[in-house]
Amino acid sequence: MNRVTIALQCLPHGEGLPMPNYATAGSVGLDLPAAVNYDLTLKPGKRALVPTGFAMALPDGFEAQIRPRSGLAAKHGVTVLNAPGTIDWDYRGEIMVVLINFGEEDFVVKRGAAIAQMVIAPVTRGIRDLVKDLPETVRGSGGFGSTDRHRRLE
Repeated sequence: MNRVTIALQCLPHGEGLPMPNYATAGSVGLDLPAAVNYDLTLKPGKRALVPTGFAMALPDGFEAQIRPRSGLAAKHGVTVLNAPGTIDWDYRGEIMVVLINFGEEDFVVKRGAAIAQMVIAPVTRGIRDLVKDLPETVRGSGGFGSTDRHRRLE
């Protein structure tokens, strides 16, 4: 497992909340807390931008991905709307989470509740090369569902 240092800054409205942390030794994502000052009710079909109470500095060459928590999705239909959300290495503002309630009942976001998870990942940057033609492949320009027609035996 690779490790990288992430500088975390607790913001004033995040005081007293747990900082992002790994729930278990095998956890890949850091749990993110809700830094709301009141119970936030998400009605079915509604979304909200939820603060986490912290900012961070990632090293160049890394990103943070904001992902849903499986328990919230399975039990309540609550998920991260732009999953995975990407936090660029040069962003220094507060980490925010766009939650949406796809469930059938109101969902209440309480202060300190784990609302999402954040995965730190290395980034590869592509170098653009404008060409007249692309190399041929069996699939070609086949889109959605096209690979079912091109399955090969191994």
